[in-house]
Amino acid sequence: MSLKHTTIIVVILVSTAVLTMLLSHSERIKPNRPFSQFPLEIGPWRGVTSQMDEQVYNILGVEDYIMANFSKGPGQAVNLYVGFYQSQSKGDLIHSPKNCMPGAGWNIVQSSAIPIDLPQSGKTINIARLLLNKNGQKQVVYYWFQSRGRIISSEYMQKIWLVLDSITKNRTDGSFVRLIAPVLKNEKETEVLLTQFADAVYPALTQFIPN
Repeated sequence: MSLKHTTIIVVILVSTAVLTMLLSHSERIKPNRPFSQFPLEIGPWRGVTSQMDEQVYNILGVEDYIMANFSKGPGQAVNLYVGFYQSQSKGDLIHSPKNCMPGAGWNIVQSSAIPIDLPQSGKTINIARLLLNKNGQKQVVYYWFQSRGRIISSEYMQKIWLVLDSITKNRTDGSFVRLIAPVLKNEKETEVLLTQFADAVYPALTQFIPN
């Protein structure tokens, strides 16, 4: 094991230990608005909500969420999931799709961090990208952690910032944002579609997720 990997593991273990001690004292922050009010008409996109299985809901430990399929035409569909945690107490930490997707039978073919442009918001954000394969079917996943005024693409940095903010801000609230689209023609076309939707939905996210 390299020195870099050893250092990362030590940091995570120490951070988790500190986090366990501090979480019980953190303030429970609510979303700016309940996600039941999340808009289902965003520009050219139209959405239909769905409910997660009760067992999955209990495992995730979210206080509020939106799960919906958005489309702006034939072959142009994106699944949106946003899970909001008022306080990431022990056992209620945000789950990474790198753990959940393989459990659902999807193989992670590629994993990377990429920047995407959001012209409507006038910014560029760094997000995580996964390419998944299941029985010959492919999906591209975009996800990020939108927590306490930050966009974080790394699970490691998410945990580190969680510890620091619990100390300096008395906050451990956070949100996980995930976009999924099937690869119908090629991966590049799917990425363009996901980026377009991210650009459209980001302003709505900021109305619900506390800074």
